[in-house]
Amino acid sequence: MLKRRILIGGVALTAAALGVFFSRRRDTPVEPVDPAIAALWGLEFELPQGGKMGLANLRGKPLILNFWATWCPPCVEELPLLERFYLQNSTKRFQMLGIAVDNAKAVNRFLEKMPLSFPTPLAGLAGIELSKSLGNLSGGLPFTIVLNAAGEVAVRHIGKLSESQIAAFSSIR
Repeated sequence: MLKRRILIGGVALTAAALGVFFSRRRDTPVEPVDPAIAALWGLEFELPQGGKMGLANLRGKPLILNFWATWCPPCVEELPLLERFYLQNSTKRFQMLGIAVDNAKAVNRFLEKMPLSFPTPLAGLAGIELSKSLGNLSGGLPFTIVLNAAGEVAVRHIGKLSESQIAAFSSIR
């Protein structure tokens, strides 16, 4: 009888200890890692003027990625708004990339008519797949994703951005 009580007590104590362990483990926040964002920092793109640009050195600051194409009217319409935001905020640690889902010849022709101050790396049609991996499920353009300084997604937006939507980016840290 005594052995039985000791055995039952031991089992109860073990169950209680495991319950406490698992409940504390469940309540401990685990930083989710988005594999697409993690892979983003290892990417390197061709630039329309020649050369390459790696994204690794853009870590640690808020980053706006805007996927666009020269043949996309809403993309072309929002670029001046993004340019204005960039010029007003680049000194405040904001970074911006206009990832062109296009070819170098078309982008260079476009940039001659509408110069942009922020880098416009070339992704070609592979840019659509990249944007899909970042949350653009439809693969439509324009697509904008904003990462905060910690590399977490702060904004995902498919379609043309309004001036007020772009202005709200300045609150992202």
